[in-house]
Amino acid sequence: MKIFASVVLGIGLCSSSFAFSQTANSSAASPGKVPAEVSFQFDRKGLAVPQFTLRIREDGTGRYEAEQAEIPATPNSMRGQAAQHIDHPINISKPTVAKIFKAARAANYFNVECASKAKNIADTGKKTLTYTGSDGSGSCTYNYSDNKTIDSLTDVFLAIAYTMDEGRRFAFLHRYDRLGLDAEMISFSQEYDAGRAMELGTISPTLASIADDNALIQRVRLKAQKMLELVAAESH
Repeated sequence: MKIFASVVLGIGLCSSSFAFSQTANSSAASPGKVPAEVSFQFDRKGLAVPQFTLRIREDGTGRYEAEQAEIPATPNSMRGQAAQHIDHPINISKPTVAKIFKAARAANYFNVECASKAKNIADTGKKTLTYTGSDGSGSCTYNYSDNKTIDSLTDVFLAIAYTMDEGRRFAFLHRYDRLGLDAEMISFSQEYDAGRAMELGTISPTLASIADDNALIQRVRLKAQKMLELVAAESH
């Protein structure tokens, strides 16, 4: 009986070890799921930022890459900016991420005809939307789209990019033309209220540095502080 028990116990241990080994191997072969991603690429010559790409993953992380053209000096700032490549990681609020991915899936992962067939449409820039994920993939390119879902999604990406560009403008004025910040903030606030700018959280470090600078006029600091307060509102 003792010999039989030992044999049974040995078989049990071997079976347990094999099961554990199989589980471990299975886990090792199944790495973490990569979040789905929607990207928006824009290209139009003659603009201050003639080319940019926004990539946003479903977990809210993303990246903004752009080519900024040379900006000549002005009578006010007396200082220009050299052409530069921009590459910034970003985090997008949950409501905006949900809106983007809902639209992407409603548009069949961009496996649709995006471009309008209308003639004599003004050049508003070459745009490409791309979806990649375990549930599907697709891409479409257009100048102007009659598809309301595509059109709405385009507005979202343009508004985020506008905010990113304005953040660099704020930083530049804060350093070289502090008096110019007042008018720039008024203009940006109007664009934000009109829905042409969004996701203020992407430039919150710049807004915080302005709000904390006692050398600036109070009106400018208060505007920056108000924008920082709106960051929390955007996340709900």
